[in-house]
Amino acid sequence: MTVAVDANGADLGPREVAAAAAIAAGRGTRVLLFGPAAELGDVPDGVRVVDAPVSIAKAPDPVAAVRSTPEASIVRAARAVGAGEADALVCGGATGAAVAAGVFNIKRARGVYRPALALPLPIPGAPILLLDVGANVEVRPEHLVQFAFMGAAFGRAVLGLDRPRVALLSNGEEPTRGTPDLVEAHEEIAARAAGVSDLDFVGNVEGTQVTEGAADVVVTDGFTGNVALKLIEGVSGTVLRAIRDVATSSARGKVGGALLRPALRGLRDQIDPEGPGGAYLLGLRRIGVVHHGRFTRYGISQAIAVAERGVRERAVERTLQALEAAGALRRSVSASPASVSTPS
Repeated sequence: MTVAVDANGADLGPREVAAAAAIAAGRGTRVLLFGPAAELGDVPDGVRVVDAPVSIAKAPDPVAAVRSTPEASIVRAARAVGAGEADALVCGGATGAAVAAGVFNIKRARGVYRPALALPLPIPGAPILLLDVGANVEVRPEHLVQFAFMGAAFGRAVLGLDRPRVALLSNGEEPTRGTPDLVEAHEEIAARAAGVSDLDFVGNVEGTQVTEGAADVVVTDGFTGNVALKLIEGVSGTVLRAIRDVATSSARGKVGGALLRPALRGLRDQIDPEGPGGAYLLGLRRIGVVHHGRFTRYGISQAIAVAERGVRERAVERTLQALEAAGALRRSVSASPASVSTPS
């Protein structure tokens, strides 16, 4: 199995991505690494470098940049996956560029309206798959319906959930709460879920319930999902820093901190955003994983690992089977490419 990795876009630079590729190669994964060869340094067996120094990670209009810059590393990596030279794509940094490169080069799976970014949130005791977390600013009811079944299929294929509990993120639990599009999506998902046995639609959940285990898969639009994700990350980081500050603020605190350190270290590891590796770009013809730009080599190597897992577990094929079984594939497959306008 070969994973195409874009070395540009990581905050710590291409050499950190090369180090992540080396970790993946040590696990037996073949990596096709696209980036500035002069900056990548020596790579081990199992990693092949494709010199691609041009980066569009900071482009103000990522969609236009993808269209006009075929030599960009992320475009070349996505093109390699679309051509079958690699089985999956891993990239980081600008979400818009990742989505555009995937849609234009790997292509949407037949019958899928739009791809969605699905991220397993590292919540202790109750991991949640949240989608969309950034691929689509605005969505229609039929998009949310597909997201629900794609998320459930992914939960079964990759996360090992037998019958995922799926919910819509709203401002109230009642079926009539939310925007008109959300209410319509609620009705449609409930109707289609009644005809399948491997999805449990539990209705609406509020923001406070996302982290309480009320559902296994939480569905929303990319704007709301992106804001919710960053809020969760910000709160968890602030809480950990506050605990650390209290534990070092006095002699008594230091003693207590020393006693709690093993447990707190375990908690930190459980909620580490680098652990899940990144967000799956669901709805394409092949697997794509988008990691956060600030990730270290550990997080990027995890992104490569989850991309490989998605291929091995046939996540793409199983997602399409679930959509077909629910009658959720779009009837016409000749529509123009999906919008790839994304939040930052």
